Amino acid sequence: MVLQKDFFDLPTGMIYLDGNSLGPLPNTAKARVAAMMQDEWGAQLIKGWNSAGWMAQPSRIGDAVGRLIGAPTGSVVMGDTLSIKVYQAVAAAIRMRPERRVILSDSGNFPTDLYMVQGLIRALDQGYELRVVAPDEVTEAIDDSVAAVMLTEVDYRTGRLHNMGDLTKRAHAAGAIMIWDLAHSAGAIPVDLAGCGCELAVGCTYKYLNGGPGAPAFIYVRPDLADTIEPALAGWLGHDAPFDFDLEYRPAPGIERMRVGTPPVIQLAALEAALEVWEAVDMSELRSASIALQETFIHHVEARVPQLALASPRDSAQRGSQVSFAFENGYAAMQALIARGVIGDFRAPDIMRFGFTPLYIDEADVIAAVDHIEVVMRDRIWDDPQYLTRQRVT
Repeated sequence: MVLQKDFFDLPTGMIYLDGNSLGPLPNTAKARVAAMMQDEWGAQLIKGWNSAGWMAQPSRIGDAVGRLIGAPTGSVVMGDTLSIKVYQAVAAAIRMRPERRVILSDSGNFPTDLYMVQGLIRALDQGYELRVVAPDEVTEAIDDSVAAVMLTEVDYRTGRLHNMGDLTKRAHAAGAIMIWDLAHSAGAIPVDLAGCGCELAVGCTYKYLNGGPGAPAFIYVRPDLADTIEPALAGWLGHDAPFDFDLEYRPAPGIERMRVGTPPVIQLAALEAALEVWEAVDMSELRSASIALQETFIHHVEARVPQLALASPRDSAQRGSQVSFAFENGYAAMQALIARGVIGDFRAPDIMRFGFTPLYIDEADVIAAVDHIEVVMRDRIWDDPQYLTRQRVT
């Protein structure tokens, strides 16, 4: 069973094609957060860390996320932001290959991943290099100088999909550590971390997993490495015995050592409620439904809106769960669509981006969205001063 519209609180009349940026509110999350605030925080106060199980949330919910990304029990933990998890993963990876000095990524990676590596390199000041190549040049760029390969599986602009299995094998053949960012994969496409054998993976939960704005990130460590990996951020809650209050850091066993700060209990409560929908979802069925919606969308846009040029791969097997079209005035066009209740987003310089989540989007929504796109483009509704001024968030 894929379509679960009743699970979400979606505004009447809105066609929401932006779940690849922020998932909608699950109805269950409203009651769960309210209960947490009243019955746990309100009634139990600090006792909630034990009586309500707050301290165990990061690992318990990590296992729930892990089931969606092919990770074994006990290999995923929640907490902090994706930027922090990227920093942790890369710092740990290069410690595993101390004789090498290259961190390889591609120009399709999300900027924050690259920024975190740049900051890490400056802080270490040990001659490391961030080497960024075009996405189709990654395979050839992996050589014996590379300590770690860090890639986002699905390109945030175009939806282009890397071959996780093949690139991980290539990294391992060259002796490099493989790190995957699953920000646009978790909850969108089938992922098999255990099968691909990568050492580390990270991701966020506010997109396809519907955890809400600011929902915590996750980090995966391959089980055979979990007791030896060295966390760069030695946080109190990653200590072996945090309430012994030792002055020297001693990492906790397993994935717990990758915890850093205090768990965001309210956000984790919302996320745990949101994850309930996945109990009735088969990821292969979800993927098939997503591709069908994307193909319908592409067919109708290209037939009816010639002003837009497909920026995503034409082959559905090479796309994630989004479709992007390029248009010189894409920002204004997207604002005009949003004003009509069709919610997508814009990514510079010219990308109009649409996400397809079969949990709450069906074919009728897709056709209706194209109807609006056709009118906006045909009648140049986008060419209005109210749509031309860029807001802080695009």
